[in-house]
Amino acid sequence: MIKIQKYSELEPEFFANRKFEDSDKVVDSVLEEVQKRGDAALRIYGSKFDVSVPASFEVPQEELAAAAEKLKINRRDVYDAIVYSHELALKFAKLQRKSFSDFEEEIAPGLFAGQKTIPVDTAGCYVPAGRFPLVSTVIMTVTPAVAAGVKNVIMCTPPRVHPDDKIKADSEGKGFSGNAFSGGKPYADEGIMAAAYICGVNHLYAVGGSQAIAAMAYGTDSIPKADVIVGPGNKFVAAAKRSVYGLVGIDMIAGPTEVLVIADKTADPAWVAADLLAQAEHDVVAQPVLVCMDEDFANIVSEEIELQLETLTTKATARQSIDNFGKIIIVENVEQAVEIANRKAPEHLELAMQEGSERNFVENAVHNYGSLFIGHHSAEVLGDYAAGINHTLPTSGSAKFTGGLSVRMFLKTVTTLRSEKGKAGTLRSAAAAGFLGDAEGLSGHARAARLRFDN
Repeated sequence: MIKIQKYSELEPEFFANRKFEDSDKVVDSVLEEVQKRGDAALRIYGSKFDVSVPASFEVPQEELAAAAEKLKINRRDVYDAIVYSHELALKFAKLQRKSFSDFEEEIAPGLFAGQKTIPVDTAGCYVPAGRFPLVSTVIMTVTPAVAAGVKNVIMCTPPRVHPDDKIKADSEGKGFSGNAFSGGKPYADEGIMAAAYICGVNHLYAVGGSQAIAAMAYGTDSIPKADVIVGPGNKFVAAAKRSVYGLVGIDMIAGPTEVLVIADKTADPAWVAADLLAQAEHDVVAQPVLVCMDEDFANIVSEEIELQLETLTTKATARQSIDNFGKIIIVENVEQAVEIANRKAPEHLELAMQEGSERNFVENAVHNYGSLFIGHHSAEVLGDYAAGINHTLPTSGSAKFTGGLSVRMFLKTVTTLRSEKGKAGTLRSAAAAGFLGDAEGLSGHARAARLRFDN
């Protein structure tokens, strides 16, 4: 069962960094080999880790379009949900893009300083396809890149055996991890391909794991080098992203997912329990936390968790998360709840509270979170799937210094300077630069400034 404890009983470890992945020597060798051998290395590691190693890596646009059409016919509800989610995400990302304005201002007579916001040339998106192919991750990684104006949005995702090759793969006893089918047509999870088509991916490559990160970081004969790489993955993907940071930009290194719910007496225990379990089913090390001011409410939520667990198809995973990392904290007042939230800096912060002065206080007082969900109807799962905002968010306390994935990741803000000859601001800056160059012992700097001053 979930652990219930009082605010005064909280252990310091509760607020500590929660990163479970370790750097791996295997990842280092993968990166080195892909950098040296390109596509050949992708085939070697694909044979070891993937279910298929296609003859070529890029999945044709016709296949993506066919997957989208197939989904539209066979699962119209899912197709429509992807389209709707993409529309909202694109609308929100375009609003974000508008907030980055270009300008040039005269900050002193004759001295014009400005900024320009420019999209990167190539964005690389990684989408896992393990037990649960993350269709929503296609939306969340690709859409802000498109809204930013990136001209080349590429995606890597683990390969699947193409339907045309299925009979041959079966006859050879191949097509599973550790015994990959080689030489067939490039293919991927059909839901991921459909979403990629809907969201506007320019090129999709059937390559998975840390070798996919290496391919997008270094470039190969088949896969272009990206300027930024975004998207979640297992510990090997995370280790690879950490290693290539600096050569390329990355969104973040994600730790275990987490939610912190602050609930008042008006919250529905069944809704709160469902929100906690929605987070718990992600991973055995996910951390669902409830903060409330009533012991009876805490006990009711605990009982509701147990009831709902029995009918959850992901019970085995959620059970471990709830028992090992779940927590209900009973506080004396909302000030303590705010303190916990700001110290914890959770990935998702829910305010399961009635509208009014108390909720307004909490909403204004919390400032460390990936995304804030305000009110009983603002379930965190809406942010996961279809509410415009991005679900790729900082974890393990990193919300203290960064936000989630957004259009910003695909933009670079550069500065400009334009100086007019003989104007007071230009002359004064040249003089100041000369004196500062002297002070630092950099005579070349001083000379370069004074040449302009004298002419």
